[in-house]
Amino acid sequence: MDLSNPTMLPGRRLRKLRMSLGLSTREVERRSRKIVESRENPEFLVSHSWLRSIEEGRNLHTPSVYKFYTLSALYNRSNTELASYFGVPFGDVGKDRAMFEWPATHPIDPTRDAERDLPKESAAITEPFDSDSTMLLTELARIWGDIPTELLRKLDMHHSLYAYIGKKDFTLYPAILPGSFVQIDPTETKIRKGPARRELDRPIYFIELRGSFACGWCEIKNGQLCVIPHLNSPQSIRSFPYPSEADILGRVTGVAMRIAGSGFGEFRPLP
Repeated sequence: MDLSNPTMLPGRRLRKLRMSLGLSTREVERRSRKIVESRENPEFLVSHSWLRSIEEGRNLHTPSVYKFYTLSALYNRSNTELASYFGVPFGDVGKDRAMFEWPATHPIDPTRDAERDLPKESAAITEPFDSDSTMLLTELARIWGDIPTELLRKLDMHHSLYAYIGKKDFTLYPAILPGSFVQIDPTETKIRKGPARRELDRPIYFIELRGSFACGWCEIKNGQLCVIPHLNSPQSIRSFPYPSEADILGRVTGVAMRIAGSGFGEFRPLP
């Protein structure tokens, strides 16, 4: 019987997984006690009797996050996979996240659902992702739904920051639309001066304020950091004491944004 069969009862899937590793229920309990001791929390315990009741279908309750953690460690499986046995589809969170928009600009962490907890089936991907060629991706990046694992690996998650431009942030409109995602180089925190041939050649910076964030062109004058909006933006220039109330997190090096169906076409009135 296929372990990945979604019609198999969750307890039976856990039992098949345990047996494939050559573990008895008492050995699982013994190993889980090491995690309890390490974490100093009895919630991490997976007892012999509890596991038997789950596997035999006598306990129909979804395990706690603590037990998912222990089983993930002992069975060498991701929390996402184990939770899916019980109908909790963490692997689909990108699809549901894509249904929502956020009014405020804020940083995001692509590693939360990607590199830290990649699905097992991703290891089977052998076709390389050619970042130099123009291609059609039928499943666009996680920002708007599912994402090919190889594409995720092409993101520089260890050396870049990522942020979301809030739906109410019109600072760089129409060059960068509200609802876009930006990549940030955190090593470039000093504002560069000099002429730019094109508007997007002018350095764009991501700024952390006290309680909020901003993204735009920047100038520093008389101890004030000025966030400069696009010429056609309805947003005015904003100034903040620097560096006491504004930190430059880095320079924007990439942008991902919708242009069709974004709701910001020529017929939508600006605020």
